[in-house]
Amino acid sequence: MADRIALEEHFICDCLMPYLDADIPHVSADAKARLVADLSDFGERRLAAMAAAGVSRAVLSISGPGVQAAPDAAKAARLAHEANDVLAAEVQRRPGAYSGFAHLAMQDPAGAADELERCVRDLGFVGAMVNGHTGGVYLDDPRHDPFWERLQSLDLPLYLHPGDAYRLPYVLEGCPELRQPVWEWTTETASHFLRLIYAGVFDRFPKLKIVLGHMGETLPFMLWRLDSRTKFLADKRPLALPPSAYLKRNLFVTISGQFDDVPLAAALSALGADHVMFSVDYPYEDSGEAGRFLDRAAIDAETRDKVGRGTAAALMHL
Repeated sequence: MADRIALEEHFICDCLMPYLDADIPHVSADAKARLVADLSDFGERRLAAMAAAGVSRAVLSISGPGVQAAPDAAKAARLAHEANDVLAAEVQRRPGAYSGFAHLAMQDPAGAADELERCVRDLGFVGAMVNGHTGGVYLDDPRHDPFWERLQSLDLPLYLHPGDAYRLPYVLEGCPELRQPVWEWTTETASHFLRLIYAGVFDRFPKLKIVLGHMGETLPFMLWRLDSRTKFLADKRPLALPPSAYLKRNLFVTISGQFDDVPLAAALSALGADHVMFSVDYPYEDSGEAGRFLDRAAIDAETRDKVGRGTAAALMHL
């Protein structure tokens, strides 16, 4: 029987429902009601979905955007603290099944660092999840250096989850089908990670571990081209290494929402099995489909074990 760890498994609590209501992907009223019911459940429904995917431990995180959509920093910090306490109580009820990612108010990076440390030291969380930019400020901004320093010292990952673009790219105007998870979030999140590279974040904090879902948001396909084109930039900022080196060192990816052998092969080839992990993206993807995909994926048994559990256990010290 599979004994998998899943890292992108979402929940919602009452204090953050208004932000979810405002941002949930455009689906039918019935589909939205089912999603909210699944997100709000920590009992038999969620445990049954985990079993269908062969998951023994789910790392739970707020379904975005959460407090990153809050314009008031003090309110954001208060709500993040409350949401983390709600999650901690659920983890304590089922410590064998659940772990937690901290929800953080990045409006105040130093305060977010303190809340992260509280979540790790006092609540037993295994990292954090941030849902893209916060009010148009991306994580490459130097104001986040105190946060990165703390995260590096804790030696735990940050899951960089997609969020809506701060301003809708013109190319998406008039084509609503490309909004949010279909394409907008892919380009937004991949670009966010690349900003960290070119701003020198990984030179200042070389031991950072950043997780992207959806098989790396296309980045495993891009290593050669990023190196090739960056060499020709006349005005590039100095980096200690080629861009591909940071992708291979600092990037970890999950298979969430990408249950296909082609992107899996690309991720494994580009990054190695020590940087690729299982996830479902519950409840936005089907847990049974995720589990069957990994069961049948065109990989050997050792790689399947690493992707299913070993890499995640090492990353989060489980």
